[in-house]
Amino acid sequence: QVQLVESGGGLVQAGGSLRLSCAASGRSISSRPAGWFRQAPGKEREFVAAITWSGRSTLYADSVKGRFTISRDNAKNTVYLQMNSLEPEDTAVYYCAAAPSGYYINDRANVYDYWGQGTQVTVSS
Repeated sequence: QVQLVESGGGLVQAGGSLRLSCAASGRSISSRPAGWFRQAPGKEREFVAAITWSGRSTLYADSVKGRFTISRDNAKNTVYLQMNSLEPEDTAVYYCAAAPSGYYINDRANVYDYWGQGTQVTVSS
């Protein structure tokens, strides 16, 4: 079993930055693709970013491209999401997820089999 725990969320003004972390425990996720999703109140969960197990390839939603950066440190069993130039529309609960080994990076939530509990990000205008 894999447990994922997100941290780093909080309240920030528009234009500010936050760095989210997703620490895995139980088993290593170093061979698994990983991703970040978010869910705003009253909206469906949406894809934000994904990264291959090696970190060599990444994928971003158009809404965050150029502002967010996903990365990972397999030695620390941790995935990160650096969020810059935050906008009020980025307000949501952010979830990290891990997909089974062998999958390529993917923007579909149903591919991912392990999920964290989420961390709240609130961007004030």
